[in-house]
This record gives sequence, structure tokens and C-alpha cells, in this order.
Amino acid sequence: MTTVYFVRHATPNFHNHDDFTRELTAQGLEDRKRVTEFLWDKDIDVVLSSPYKRAVDTVKEFADAKGLEIELIDGFKERKVESEWIEDFEGFCKKQWEDFHFKLSEGESLLEVQNRNIQALERVLKMYNGKNVVIGSHGTALSTIIHYFDSSFGYEEFQKIRNLMPWIVRFSFENNNCMEMKTFNII
Repeated sequence: MTTVYFVRHATPNFHNHDDFTRELTAQGLEDRKRVTEFLWDKDIDVVLSSPYKRAVDTVKEFADAKGLEIELIDGFKERKVESEWIEDFEGFCKKQWEDFHFKLSEGESLLEVQNRNIQALERVLKMYNGKNVVIGSHGTALSTIIHYFDSSFGYEEFQKIRNLMPWIVRFSFENNNCMEMKTFNII
């Protein structure tokens, strides 16, 4: 059995519009302590993360405390929305969930995000078979993974988790087969 804990990042500074460097707020830095507390007794073997600062920083305190290096995996990064900040983000999100192929000219569709994340997850499952794995992640990217294994997870469910930061989803796998999925609201 391989257990994967996807950790959606803590609250970021939304005033920083650069996806790669967007840091956690003071509250986000405080809330990551709950991530450490939650993961502490889970016998984690490896910590992986999206390369985005907010995802790395959310699992960094835990990794440091356990003496584990964080391996960055580009495939787990958040979706690229567009090169410009989107003012009607709500409308954009709804349209993407209604049509998994919809994207803006310089962005990714949810299907593209899902395919990229699932390919990265399949490599992780092969590489760390039988291990307990933590992956620093993002709300939309993680939601597309959930949707892959449970197609009933859609826009309404996404809206319910939109402000849950940090948020943890545990997947249990036998090879590439998802045997169980459980969510944890730690705030």
C-alpha cells in the first residue's frame, strides 16, 4: 500500500500576482504548524512538492523537523491561468469546470492540468511504491486529481474547498489503483 498525502498550501499573499514566487501570509506561516502536527506521526518517507514557493513553504517546516529533503516536481504545479491577472476569476473557474477543455490563450485547461498531475502522480507511485509520501500542492491541481478518481467532484465541491488552506487529502493506492480517498480540514 502506498499512501499519498496531498497538502494544499496555506494562505498565500494574493497581492503577489507571480505564481512562482507567491509567498505565504503571516497566517499561512502560522497555519503550516498544523500541517506539521497532522503529519508528524504518519511515518512519512519522502516529501515532494510543486516548485511554487507557497506549496514548498507549507511542507517545509515538517520536512525540516523530520530531516527530509523536499524534491520539487514540476508536474505538480498549479494550473497556468493566463499571463495576466484575471479579474473575474469566479466566472473563469466556473467555465473551466463546466468545460474541462476551456482555457484562455496562454493558459491551461483543467484537462491539461489533470493529465500533467496524474502523470506526475503515476511516476511517484512507481518510484515510491509501498511508501508514505507527502506532496505540497494547490487547490485546482489537487481538485483535478480528486476529479480523476471521483468524477462527482466538480465545481460545487471545488467551491466548498476554495478557501480551505491548508487542506489535506490522503489517497491510498495498491499499485496505481486508488483504494481510498479521505479529506482532512485541519484549520
